[in-house]
Amino acid sequence: MATDTGRTGERDRGFLERLNDRAFRRLGVVGTTVFALGVAAFIAYILFVQVDYALLVNIVYPQFTFAFLRVIGIVVVSSVLSVIAGVLVGLARVSQTRVTSSIAKSYIEFFRGTPLLFQLFVIYLGIPQLWPPGQFPIQGFNYYAAVIGLTLNHAAYVGEALRGGIESIPDGQMEAARSLGMSYIQSMREVILPQAWRNSLAAIGNDQVILVKDTSLLTVLAIPELLSAFRQVNSATFDAWTPIVLVAVAYLLITVPLGKVIRTLEERADPATHGGDD
Repeated sequence: MATDTGRTGERDRGFLERLNDRAFRRLGVVGTTVFALGVAAFIAYILFVQVDYALLVNIVYPQFTFAFLRVIGIVVVSSVLSVIAGVLVGLARVSQTRVTSSIAKSYIEFFRGTPLLFQLFVIYLGIPQLWPPGQFPIQGFNYYAAVIGLTLNHAAYVGEALRGGIESIPDGQMEAARSLGMSYIQSMREVILPQAWRNSLAAIGNDQVILVKDTSLLTVLAIPELLSAFRQVNSATFDAWTPIVLVAVAYLLITVPLGKVIRTLEERADPATHGGDD
């Protein structure tokens, strides 16, 4: 009798648990649906009520077009330089020379531990102060400061990602390469780095997407980028949503294709993981 009662209690508990699971799942579906419909309704209201399409057509060219192209140019240069510098930082970080490794670690700690906006100010305002007043030789230094700041900042993140990729490779692979007569540099170049690059590609790619969004800070350097164009239109027309929509579309036109390129590179680098063998 006691055994039957215990089994009945277990069945009841199991039934209640399944019922609760179904209820929570349904509640989650309902909540997600309501949220999605709310977001869609808000976006539709903005696009069909708040946006002035006559104004949008007038400001797309040349103001926002030039700002968009300017951002792309800065992103391309900074991205390439940050990856190159980041590889060097990552290699220095895992160097067997303690001084080199310590310098790379300090570099990473500084640029990851301080805000990018602060770093831009240090470069843009601090470097010209090293010359006598009025004798700084570089015209248009704000663009150079933007590229230097973005490069130095994101090289730290790329370097740290690559360090993690290198350290994820088993030590036996380096030992095997050295036993075949390869030098340390040859072993890194031909055995370790290709695998480390595959392991760290996702993190490096995500950092490049963040670099695109970090260009919004360049407005403080008096660079006429997308947010600067937004502020100018907003101050002249008191229309916020029309330029906001343009800025959002412009950034998505950069980040969405960039994300697809990164995913394609990941699939090509490691086809087995991404189902490339099917």
